[in-house]
Amino acid sequence: MSVPALHGRTALVTGGARGLGQGMAQALARAGASVVVADVLDEEAAETARVLAKEGVTAGSVHLDVTDEAGWEAAVAATVEQLGGLDVLVNNAGVEVTALVTEIDPADLRRMLDVNVVGTALGMKHGLRAMRPGGAAGTGGSIVNVSSVAATIAFPGIAGYSATKSAVDRMTRIAAAEAGKLGYGVRVNCVYPGLVPTAMGMKLAVDCAGIGLFDSPQAAVEAVVAQTPSGRLGEVADMADAVVFLASDAARFVNGTGLAVDGGMGS
Repeated sequence: MSVPALHGRTALVTGGARGLGQGMAQALARAGASVVVADVLDEEAAETARVLAKEGVTAGSVHLDVTDEAGWEAAVAATVEQLGGLDVLVNNAGVEVTALVTEIDPADLRRMLDVNVVGTALGMKHGLRAMRPGGAAGTGGSIVNVSSVAATIAFPGIAGYSATKSAVDRMTRIAAAEAGKLGYGVRVNCVYPGLVPTAMGMKLAVDCAGIGLFDSPQAAVEAVVAQTPSGRLGEVADMADAVVFLASDAARFVNGTGLAVDGGMGS
């Protein structure tokens, strides 16, 4: 029986400077992987890499705006150069802008589409190119995309965000089918995180109250908990451990699917 272990593996995590991405980078490192932290927040990404290095992990950081294709090419090349390969890609970078459907700002919607959808698509494009036979790494691997429970439920205030995270789910499954048919040796899956009290998660609660959907941010949080059979919000470690599982050989026959890590909220 396999256990989630990543000794000798190399990983690139987008949006890895803080929040869920930082937790995912830490969990991958603690499972034995060497990690490159990619983010637009250069100082925070470098600090996360320094903390990992102090724990005896080979770690580095790279600037990456996931909407920029040249940036992706450079980030993947830097990862292969720094770590000697690329076995795991976590497409975690994302943005959320809360709005009633009647108040959607096209610029905000385009921003979410650009980061959450285009950014994930470019990540899969360049991750698959590097991992497939003949690529810069060329030994196969695992791609884990971060979708959201928002892709599986109808929660008010997040129509645009839900749309983008639903797109991540569909792209994940198609990429897995293509990679399998073409013999890339790369599994592609996604996770559906529930609400986690990170800065981004709590901003959602504040914004939902701000547009009149709930009496207060606490009421918004309580509404999420009330819909969650596990009776609590998620924790960063809940999401990070799921990513480690999907990246590892313990999930060797898990492919083209989405793993709900939402306490049952989307059931």
